[in-house]
Amino acid sequence: MCGRVKKPGDRSGISIARLHGDIAMNRLLEGLRIVESVAFVAAPLGGLTLSQMGADVIRIDPIGGGLDSQRWPLSESGKSLYWAGLNKSKRSICIDLRRPEGQALARDIITAPGADAGILLSNFPARGWLAYDDLALARDDLIMVNIVGNTDGSTALDYTVNCAVGLPQITGGGHDNAPVNHVLPAWDISAGLTAAVAILAAERHRRSTGEGQYVRLSLADVALAMVGHLGFIAEADHGRSQRRAHGNHLFGAFGRDFATIDGRRIMIVAISPRQWRNLCEATGLAEKMALLEQVFEADFDREGDRFEARDAIASLIETWCETRSLVQIAEVFDAAGVCWGRYQSFRQLLDEDARCSVDNPLFELVEHPGVGEYLMPGSTLDFGAAPRVSMQAATQMGQHTDEVLSEILGLGDAEIGRLHDSRIVAAA
Repeated sequence: MCGRVKKPGDRSGISIARLHGDIAMNRLLEGLRIVESVAFVAAPLGGLTLSQMGADVIRIDPIGGGLDSQRWPLSESGKSLYWAGLNKSKRSICIDLRRPEGQALARDIITAPGADAGILLSNFPARGWLAYDDLALARDDLIMVNIVGNTDGSTALDYTVNCAVGLPQITGGGHDNAPVNHVLPAWDISAGLTAAVAILAAERHRRSTGEGQYVRLSLADVALAMVGHLGFIAEADHGRSQRRAHGNHLFGAFGRDFATIDGRRIMIVAISPRQWRNLCEATGLAEKMALLEQVFEADFDREGDRFEARDAIASLIETWCETRSLVQIAEVFDAAGVCWGRYQSFRQLLDEDARCSVDNPLFELVEHPGVGEYLMPGSTLDFGAAPRVSMQAATQMGQHTDEVLSEILGLGDAEIGRLHDSRIVAAA
């Protein structure tokens, strides 16, 4: 996992084409046009996922920027790195959506003709100028995927949903009176990826039937479905006792964090019998683990038995780890095929981990307007039938206003100029 990592500014071994091109992507969805009216994480991520597969994603924002245009983290120049990260490869148009003429202009862009157009992704209320039935009057095969908060349509964010599904009570040292939140917006991420799937499914249906449709996706339902899929709801429903927080122990198998002699921490996991045997052989603890099996009257080839004996098992591995450095452990574990990982900060991830570098085809060094050059990820999908080509970095707000008005609505220079003069639209 370690090795020489190329950092921003280190251009050795990088082709000129990669430096002046942008993030690698594919073109499987080339020609598909999606219009976004979005904010925050879930909906922009849905559009990003499709844009990184070649779709033309046009983001409509109010003049001056939307709700998420200045969200932290910020660059030294004050630009939102959050916004830049979620809006790579999209086109941007700024419209005064408070005025009827601006709303009409946005509707025209959404419902513009084209067999691969007429698709809207939004996480704003589907009412007013965004009401599906009204939009469908201009295009009866319109597809609209609308992400809402709670199932009843009331407001919810990832953090208000996550606190309700039981996970903070079993996270870390969580307790009913002292729940522990995690910082990853898991339900936003799941909802965004689900929205991308919904668009592709609805578009396939339209190709087969000619029918458009309104697709509603609840953030809370995404979370509830997932805790249901993973057995949390069934566990409670079957009358078993409330699951406790187990710190960094992996529930139902063996896994825990351990300290090294040089002050680093690692995570060791043994879910399968092979992973367990590899761990025992790498640490030289096979005989002692066999004795523990006798003490616990257990079979450590069964992951549940390893979980029941987790503290005793961990005490042996803890002693082994705390007498070795991270480098020493890495050499032994990698040679033996142990499933493990190192704890590292974002800075350490960038400085020490070869996976987070231009050595990984996922990443490219990209010049972002107003921010500078930094490492950006492209699509995680590597399609054998669609070689990766360059993708645009995040655009400046309103950068494509004139282009979209001309290309999609067919407006001439005079009319575009009038819209700018009357402040119905704005450009970067």
